[in-house]
Amino acid sequence: MSVPHYGDFGKSLNDLLNKDFPVGSAKLEVNTTTSNGIKFTVTGNKDNKTGNIVSEIKTKYTDKSRGLTVTEHWNATNVIGGQIEVQDVIAAGVKLDVSGSIHPSNGAKHAKAVVEFKQANIFTRSSVDLFSKAGPTIHTDVVVGSDGFILGGDVAYNVNDATIHRYNLATGYSTKEYQVGIHATAKFSHFTAFYFHKVNKQVDAGAKAIWNKSASDAVSIEVGTKYTLDNQTFVKAKIDNVGRLGLGYTQILRPGVKLALGGSFDTTRLNENAHRVGLSFVLEN
Repeated sequence: MSVPHYGDFGKSLNDLLNKDFPVGSAKLEVNTTTSNGIKFTVTGNKDNKTGNIVSEIKTKYTDKSRGLTVTEHWNATNVIGGQIEVQDVIAAGVKLDVSGSIHPSNGAKHAKAVVEFKQANIFTRSSVDLFSKAGPTIHTDVVVGSDGFILGGDVAYNVNDATIHRYNLATGYSTKEYQVGIHATAKFSHFTAFYFHKVNKQVDAGAKAIWNKSASDAVSIEVGTKYTLDNQTFVKAKIDNVGRLGLGYTQILRPGVKLALGGSFDTTRLNENAHRVGLSFVLEN
């Protein structure tokens, strides 16, 4: 089992607790792919509370034989962006990624260059954020692992003031059946412990505990589960220690058509207007 990218540490649990709960909005996504590998994606997301609609059109071209991926996007706020990725061309396991965006009206811009190296027991990335308001910032992370044990960390260094703005550390153990881990973030002031268990082919379960030592002694706990009804349908549920209940239902209505329904309910105020619902509709050829 290869080690994950540092940003994917605990991904199985994060997906269990955060994905497929389309709460507070109505989302439509349309994906089409041409015969020569160009994928078009159009998304629209309406906030149920404010009525604001966020939309975007994106094109993505992938040439696997050359290890090349080119992505362009343009959203309703008039931000235009692009990304070029080159995989395994310089050397096996090496990926180059350059991305950027610009707002033509006010001139705001963003640019980032990333170098990634991946092998069976190591995954490391370094990036430079060129137009950060704080000045050019170098981000580096690395994860190493062996026999299911993994250890990783990341750091952010600002070139202008020559200071380390961020450092985090994570460690864990992973098998095909379960994962456990501890994550220390925000300069070791925010701690998360978690587990994820694939109970059987139909049931996933997991939980996390979070302690922010700079805020209070209280620990936040959240537990969730997923139950697969059949190849086209699954349901999810989660609840935390303050009584917030999340429910999700996802079904593939037919090949290329997926519907997801979600809700978040405050079980301590069931008679009040403190609940949110939403849906997501995805079309794909």
